[in-house]
Amino acid sequence: MPLNSPALPLSKHGGGAQARRRFRLPWLRWCHRAFVVLMYLFMLCPLIFVVWLSFFKGAILYFPPSGYTLGWYHKAATDSAFLSGFITSMQVAIVAALIGVVLGVLAALGIRRYAFRGHKSVNTLLLSPLLIPGIVAGVAIYLAYLQVENFLDMDVVGTFGGLAIAHVCLTIPWTVRLVSASMEGLDPSIEEAARNLGASGTRAFLRITLPMLRPAIVAASLFSFIVSFENLELSLSLVGPGRTTLPIAILQYLEFTLDPTIAAVSSIQIFLLGVLMLITDRFVKLSQVV
Repeated sequence: MPLNSPALPLSKHGGGAQARRRFRLPWLRWCHRAFVVLMYLFMLCPLIFVVWLSFFKGAILYFPPSGYTLGWYHKAATDSAFLSGFITSMQVAIVAALIGVVLGVLAALGIRRYAFRGHKSVNTLLLSPLLIPGIVAGVAIYLAYLQVENFLDMDVVGTFGGLAIAHVCLTIPWTVRLVSASMEGLDPSIEEAARNLGASGTRAFLRITLPMLRPAIVAASLFSFIVSFENLELSLSLVGPGRTTLPIAILQYLEFTLDPTIAAVSSIQIFLLGVLMLITDRFVKLSQVV
C-alpha cells in the first residue's frame, strides 16, 4: 500500500463498538461517583444530624426548629459534671494509651519474633478483649477487684488506678493487632544487615525497626485513646463517688433531661477527635496501617 494512500475506514462493527464504549463510559463514571457520594452521606448522616441538632433553639426537639442558637454549647461548657467527666476521661485515656501501647508493642514483638511454644494462644488471649462485650468485661473486672480488695485490704474499685488498669486491657489488643500486622510486611534482613555492620540488637531495633513501625504505633496510640475516651460499658461499674467519665456524665444527664445540650457535648467530642485524627494523619498516613 502506498504511504500516501488514505487510511482504510474502520469496519462498521468495530467502529460502532468503540463509539458505544465512548458513549457509555462517562455515564458509568458519573453513576459510580454518585454512588460513592451517597454512601459517604449515609455514613456521615448521624454525625451531621447530631451537629445540626446542637444548634436548635428550642429545648423540646421538634421539626422544623423555631430557630438556632449557640446557648447549648455555653451550657455544656459551664456544666460541672461535663467538665469533671471530660477531665477524667482525658486523664484515663492518656494513661491507658501510653501504658497499653508500650505493653502491646513489646507483646507483638515477642509473638512475631520468637516462635515459642504457645505463641498463637498468647496472641489469641491478647486479642480476646475485642470479642468480649464491654458490659461483661466490666462486671468481670469489678468482681476481680472485689477479690483483690479482700486480699490486700485496700480500695481498688472506684479509684483512678483501678479504672486506668481496666482501660489498659482495652488498649493492648489494638496495639498488638496493628503492630503485628505491620511487622508482617517488614524485611528482617534490614535489621540483620545493621547488626552485621556492628550495631547491637538494641541499637538496631531503636534505629531501624522502631522507625519502620512508627505508623502502626501512632495509629495504635490514636485508636487506643479513642476507645478509652469513648468507653461507657467498662467504666460504668468501676467509677467511684465524685468521679465520673464523660460518657457516664452524658448518660446521667439523659436520665432527667432531654435537650440539645447532649448534642452539643457530642459535637464537641466529634470535633476534638476529628482534629486529632487529621493531625495524626498529617504526620503518619493512617491508610498505611488501617
